[in-house]
Amino acid sequence: MTKNTSLSRRDFFGNAVALGALGTVGMGYLLNSCSSKSNLVPPGLPPLLDKAPDGPLLKAGLVGCGGRGTGAALNFLKAGPNLQLAAIADVFQDKIDSCRNKLKEKAGVEIPDNKCFIGFDAYKKVIESDVDIVLLVTPPYFRSEHFRACVEARKHVFMEKPVAVDPVGARSIITSSKKAETIGLTVVAGTQRRHQKDYIETYKQVYNGAIGKILSANCYWNGDKLWHRDRQPGWSDMEFMLRDWVNWCWLSGDHIVEQHVHNIDVINWFTGLWPLKALGFGSRQRRITGDQYDNFSVDYVFEGDIHLHSMCRQISGCANNVSEYIRGEKGYTNCKNIINSHDGNVKWKFQYPTDKEGNEDPKMISNPYDQEHVDMVTAIRTSNPLNEAEAIAKSTIAGIMGRISAYTGKEVTWDEMMNSDLQLGPKELTMGSVNMKFEVPVPGITPA
Repeated sequence: MTKNTSLSRRDFFGNAVALGALGTVGMGYLLNSCSSKSNLVPPGLPPLLDKAPDGPLLKAGLVGCGGRGTGAALNFLKAGPNLQLAAIADVFQDKIDSCRNKLKEKAGVEIPDNKCFIGFDAYKKVIESDVDIVLLVTPPYFRSEHFRACVEARKHVFMEKPVAVDPVGARSIITSSKKAETIGLTVVAGTQRRHQKDYIETYKQVYNGAIGKILSANCYWNGDKLWHRDRQPGWSDMEFMLRDWVNWCWLSGDHIVEQHVHNIDVINWFTGLWPLKALGFGSRQRRITGDQYDNFSVDYVFEGDIHLHSMCRQISGCANNVSEYIRGEKGYTNCKNIINSHDGNVKWKFQYPTDKEGNEDPKMISNPYDQEHVDMVTAIRTSNPLNEAEAIAKSTIAGIMGRISAYTGKEVTWDEMMNSDLQLGPKELTMGSVNMKFEVPVPGITPA
């Protein structure tokens, strides 16, 4: 790996290219929410069944056998009857072995040797393995190419968030999403709040005008350091970076994209909007590996001069906050389970199931990680396709806007993202040296 000695605006934006077909964001359907709405059911919500209905055998293949990938496979297997995990793939043998052991231990599922594929092209072998569904759970860098291949092969897809690390990848997801829609494929993303009953019921209230016209929003993912891997003897550049992927921008998109996308997506969902522009800052204080920041603060501006303050941080030993807030003319909400009037009085509150002592217990609603797969299988078996790919692609773009603004110190617009040819990552994927330049971005100029 080599280090870069100078960084330019070109490094973060790419060239401007003529990609006008995707256009700009339009007026959101919730921008002018008002009391004239009365118990309207928002379109596109899943039915939230406890289990998916029975039907013919559905076989899934897993691409990405790390902790989240193994978890997604187990979530899928619990989603309903007559479901099978038929093939798995990863670039590392130890990940394959660990996944197989956990599947056997926790679900009694054994994956035969001839259905375990290794390498950068292993996803193709999974797609070719007579599966109906592909679970895409690799680092985000790989998502757009894997999704494109799945759609071309007419496979239903579950894919973890985010779905890209750069504008070109995000736009590729949107293009593939439109193709998936035309051929009736179901695509569910790992934005589990959209499958969480308390969030959904709060969303319905906002949709029906409970807080009136939306004025502003805040969202946060301020938490502890995630994890890192120390480089081991014998690891090539590529192996080290893949095993340490959450700390490298070309693989994860930085944590404003990889993790904070959850919170940004909630605001986009509730408002029905995507940001027109972003201006932010961030820094690197504690990270000990990779090339990313560990904190961001971004002012997003939406149509109608609605501002979202987005804040995220991954530093241990600090005050933590993972939440979303939206304020309207008639009240405000935490987006999860409560709506207040401006004087602080509760206007509406989600009622959780109660335990034997009569106490509300949030854990008694369905696990949203399981619910994602219940909703996916239900959509397939009831022939009511559900496609979340474009929504998560646009939320991913919003995260990328914030990242680039913080890296450069410049305002970044939605139109720039729709016209940027910026692509991160090496030109060739091999388990060897990575001929890329890495330097932690520093915005602005050095004082004279």
